[in-house]
Amino acid sequence: MKQSEIKELSVAELQEKLGEVKKSYSDLKLAHAISPLENPIQLRGLRRTVARIATELTKREQ
Repeated sequence: MKQSEIKELSVAELQEKLGEVKKSYSDLKLAHAISPLENPIQLRGLRRTVARIATELTKREQ
């Protein structure tokens, strides 16, 4: 998810999206621990998306 897409979402949508992405990340991480993923770079992308969303939420709280 790009930063421009994240900025367009409301706070409630951001919180919902954060939960979805965190769950997706943990599922993918577990799958990678069991058997290596074909594309482990997906983990990095999801982790960065979580950070982007969390950062935007923090900005809006101030």
